[in-house]
Amino acid sequence: MPLDALALALASAVVHALWNLLTARAGESQIAAGIALAAGACAFAPVALLTWDVPWSVAPYVAASVALELAYLALLATAYQRAPLSVVYPVARGSAPVIVLAISVAALGVSLALGAAVGVLAVASGVLLVRGTARGAGGTGLGLVVALCIAGYTLVDNAALAHASPVPYLEAVMVPTAVLYLAVAGALRGGRALLAEVRAPAIVAGLGMFGAYALALAALARTAAAPVAAVRESSVVIATALAAVVLHEPVGRRRIAGAALVVAGVAAIALAG
Repeated sequence: MPLDALALALASAVVHALWNLLTARAGESQIAAGIALAAGACAFAPVALLTWDVPWSVAPYVAASVALELAYLALLATAYQRAPLSVVYPVARGSAPVIVLAISVAALGVSLALGAAVGVLAVASGVLLVRGTARGAGGTGLGLVVALCIAGYTLVDNAALAHASPVPYLEAVMVPTAVLYLAVAGALRGGRALLAEVRAPAIVAGLGMFGAYALALAALARTAAAPVAAVRESSVVIATALAAVVLHEPVGRRRIAGAALVVAGVAAIALAG
């Protein structure tokens, strides 16, 4: 894996863990997720417009990614209202690279170095250890469905980047996603509920949401989807630490061992070239 792609994927992991923490802490996670998405899309619109390079041939990819992003946000926010961050996040993020790897090899004919494949599996195994047996394990099912969405939009967006620039493409996906998500949330919950979540944490989460995925797209433009998806799972270590320190969720030896395995997996992917 190229070093520039590795650096971009790791930066994406840090930012991703932070915006998920902010969303999980929100009183209404489902609404806060929509506000965050809209804030991020607005903030990065000038950059996207100045560097616009999204031909009409990318429209099918945009449509597919929007559908997957909508499902992802709705399911993720629902999971955060039903289970701890330290359960949902590791399951969702850890399962995704395994799904991406399986689809890439079985359906798309992508070949990966043995070291990269071992690294992906090590990251996924470490994530399962980090998850542990905490209360709220009922979030595992939702976490796995979220992982399917993550794998889906990762593969779709990776294919789209052969035809479009990362930041403009992301804006093309996020704007309709935000509009549709907020329209449905407003219809179901009302305008007052939306306005109540227009606060600094949601706006900062939106900047992180957009920034994390922009960094991931930039990494995808430099290497294959499976290694990028796996390296981003180092966010599990960060999210678990934040859950322990900020949300006071329990972290034991098993989770520490899992975190170490995640780091080892990232190193294996990087050394695989």
